[in-house]
Amino acid sequence: MSDTAGVGPEVEEQQVLASQRGDLDSFNKLVERHQRQVYNLALRMLGTAQAAEDATQEAFFSAFRAIRGFRGGNFRAWLLRITANACYDQLRLARRRPTTSLDGLMADPATAELAALESPGESPEDRLQRLELAQVITSCLVRLPAEQRLVVILCDVQGISYEEAAQAAGCSLGTIKSRLSRGRARLRDLLRQHGELLPTKFVLNTGKE
Repeated sequence: MSDTAGVGPEVEEQQVLASQRGDLDSFNKLVERHQRQVYNLALRMLGTAQAAEDATQEAFFSAFRAIRGFRGGNFRAWLLRITANACYDQLRLARRRPTTSLDGLMADPATAELAALESPGESPEDRLQRLELAQVITSCLVRLPAEQRLVVILCDVQGISYEEAAQAAGCSLGTIKSRLSRGRARLRDLLRQHGELLPTKFVLNTGKE
């Protein structure tokens, strides 16, 4: 989710306007507010901490360079669109490195960051199962086509609306729904291949149809 709790749209709008005038402090406040969601999107898109950090840094650099061209509207969606483009750049770079294996993502420590926070009273066995599940979900997500992966992350993981997801993905509402439907179906198929790690109560979120 976005780190916008307690900050009204008027405050953010003023920070954007100040950033457009070159006020670095105001832009840093925008970074602080949105960096968690930007990083989490990059981490789920790319699967490794290093790639996510690189994409996050590039996204904010690009946003700062381009912010004078921002014409108003949903700043978060605009920023997530820039983040998605930074992730696509990283994916294109990875495809030119044939030694990179998606199977290696299972061992990447970044998968632990995708697990939920530890629950009070959680047993060591439950924590281990949760971390294993996070690794499985991560490895399955990165096997989705990138455009489907983006929409699944935006809508089902980060919980933003179809309309905002369409702005962030740079496509129509109908395209968002189509990609989400196909991405969910593919993700279910991939998760079924790891059924031994899935809790009996585990149900893929397929709401908002």
